[in-house]
Amino acid sequence: MKKIFIIAAMAMMSLAASAQDFKFGYVDFTELTQLMPEMDSARVQIDAAGLEAQETYQAMIEEYQTKAQQFQQKQASWTPAIRESKQAELQQIEYRIQEFQQAIQQDLQQLQNSLQAPIYEKVQQTVNSIAQAKGLALVFEKNSLLYVDPAQGINLTPEARVALDIPEGRTLETLQQELQAKAQAAQMQ
Repeated sequence: MKKIFIIAAMAMMSLAASAQDFKFGYVDFTELTQLMPEMDSARVQIDAAGLEAQETYQAMIEEYQTKAQQFQQKQASWTPAIRESKQAELQQIEYRIQEFQQAIQQDLQQLQNSLQAPIYEKVQQTVNSIAQAKGLALVFEKNSLLYVDPAQGINLTPEARVALDIPEGRTLETLQQELQAKAQAAQMQ
């Protein structure tokens, strides 16, 4: 029994000793991906596609409203066959609008995924490279941890920002301000 206790104690001591050599890092993955110049380009493309979709949708709505108004004004003077034909036409337009809404949402989501996937991949590769160079065993996403003791881990975000060509003064707050300014300018047009 004493031998088992001694062996267990020695195992615990060796485990504790090796844990002291254990190094980890953390990174703000959201900051890196959102502030990359490539993400700005992706946002421009996604916004342009969204604007084009909105214009197409608005044109479809206007067509429907025009034909619905015409139907309301003239239906009393139409023969039953014309009235049924115009009613069927309105239903087809409604159906096309619904189909368009569903399809465009999927298309925009696919566009966003296809544009952002290489960005996420690049950030992941950069973080992996930095972590390997520093001999880290683990790298955690900073925003998903309840607590991070900066003295116990290595923050890879600043080094990754440099490697990813993110301008020094750019933050998530300044990005938010840029996006709000663009949205306000677009509303004024």
